[in-house]
Amino acid sequence: MKTVNDFNFKNKKALIRVDFNVPLDEAQKVTDATRIEAAKPTILKVLEDGGSAVLMSHLGRPSGVEEKFSLKHIVDSVSDIIGVQVKFVDNCVGESVEEAVTNLQNGEVLLLENLRFHSEEKAGDKDFAAQLAKNGDIYVNDAFGTAHRAHASTTIIAEFFPEAKCFGLLLAKEIESLEKVLGSSEKPVTAILGGSKVSSKITIIENILDKIDHLIIGGGMSFTFIKAMGGSVGNSICENDKLDLALSILKQAEEKGVKVHLPVDVIAADDFSNDAKTQIVDIKNIPDGWEGLDAGPKTNVGFSYVIAQSKTILWNGPIGVFEMPKFAKGTIELGNAVADATEDGAFSLVGGGDSVAAVKQFGFEKKVSYVSTGGGAMLESLEGKTLPGIAAMLA
Repeated sequence: MKTVNDFNFKNKKALIRVDFNVPLDEAQKVTDATRIEAAKPTILKVLEDGGSAVLMSHLGRPSGVEEKFSLKHIVDSVSDIIGVQVKFVDNCVGESVEEAVTNLQNGEVLLLENLRFHSEEKAGDKDFAAQLAKNGDIYVNDAFGTAHRAHASTTIIAEFFPEAKCFGLLLAKEIESLEKVLGSSEKPVTAILGGSKVSSKITIIENILDKIDHLIIGGGMSFTFIKAMGGSVGNSICENDKLDLALSILKQAEEKGVKVHLPVDVIAADDFSNDAKTQIVDIKNIPDGWEGLDAGPKTNVGFSYVIAQSKTILWNGPIGVFEMPKFAKGTIELGNAVADATEDGAFSLVGGGDSVAAVKQFGFEKKVSYVSTGGGAMLESLEGKTLPGIAAMLA
């Protein structure tokens, strides 16, 4: 696996696929620059070698050219973070782009306009990829967030750089972190899966059962398991058509020697609201009209104990409705347990939109080993799928 560290970029133009799909407020200002910060080491490596960087990214889901999705809005943020005044060109292919690239000097950075202003990007069009390929001498893929898409700039373009392509430092770190969890991991390995639906996590569970020792199941999906085992879950979220599937997962886990940990108590509420009345109840006996919205105190203690014994931890999905302060304690306690285990030498990987949001919200970002930048790509990796953006780089 070649990374930017295997190349010298002196007098070379690096064409870097970054993932600058960042949130903007109504004034078109960047509200979370995590993804820009994450790409900085790769860009600086190119500049410090004495080369220049041509950055390409998408932003949002535009239908054709839409001003609100223009990457011009993020130029100032990128410039501030990298420490170099970034140049911008209002297209990603064509004469104006070729001219801007030709005039780019060593040490300079050029940001191209939104790739998805062209429908050929998502279509994986080979001619479009060929036009993009003209913009650099070495192709660098540093966009894990789009590695599961066979788009022109993430996958097809690699064909035009048979000997001059490599992973950026961010993408390399993502691959390495997943490999630590799914491959050469130190045992015991614990996977924490939360979120609302078993159905969205079934492929992940089936793929990781051979690789883990403990499976903690929390969040809304736990009620499907509890009901399948004969419990009463009241008005809690439950996939009634997945009860047999839940039992089958428990059976597979038992056969593979994986210990499954489910909540034993919950904070139940009489309404899906931060102002609801609450009570702590046994998870198997939630009264009618009440729904479980967070893990209870006994569950928090039990989950924390399992995490404390772990050497490798994967966390995907919150274990309560953490967006409401009243129901955030379970997710915070879990975050504290993962942070403590990490401090004691465990490797912890957090991935998947909601768990990443929770980690950021409660200040655990620097207290875990790695926070993945790619939601869908991370999930597909955990499902055991080969990501086209990664496969293209290894071809």
